[in-house]
Amino acid sequence: MFFSTELISLALLAVGLSMDAFSISLGLGMNRMRLKRIAMIGLVIGGFHMLFPMAGMLLGHALSEQVGQWTALASGILLFFIGAHMFFSAFRIPDEYRWRPVGLGLWMLAFSVSLDSFTVGFSLGISGVTIIFTLVIFGIVSCIFTWIGLLLGRRLQGFFGTYSELFGGIILSCFGIYLIFS
Repeated sequence: MFFSTELISLALLAVGLSMDAFSISLGLGMNRMRLKRIAMIGLVIGGFHMLFPMAGMLLGHALSEQVGQWTALASGILLFFIGAHMFFSAFRIPDEYRWRPVGLGLWMLAFSVSLDSFTVGFSLGISGVTIIFTLVIFGIVSCIFTWIGLLLGRRLQGFFGTYSELFGGIILSCFGIYLIFS
């Protein structure tokens, strides 16, 4: 009974942590991407959603109150600038200079959407949950939500046409502003 209660609680927490990855992926998916790129983005974000809580669990509860407020701010600022760049690049920037979720851009994206799971790791570290089990659930759920967002955004790209990159940039920037001021 305890195992199933813990599983449900962790799954709901993982869904909550993955919602930012989903909404950002929805906007990001409106850029033209191959399925291979979509798979890679989901795996990297899923990996970061495992690494950040693990780091939080290892650092412990002592620093959580000092660091917690700054993670949301840093994540929000990063997402705002990525979204703003996407938005403005739709107007006049050549394709070779547009932001793409590859290389450093992919790492920055995964870092920004996974940063909130760092502080969750602090509290989970002192609650006595099974660490490996928790990290695997977080990774799998965030990977799946990222894939769903990217694939749904890919479908919407055809619907929105040339405005899809503008819309995707607006989604990312708005989510960044929300994180900054929440």
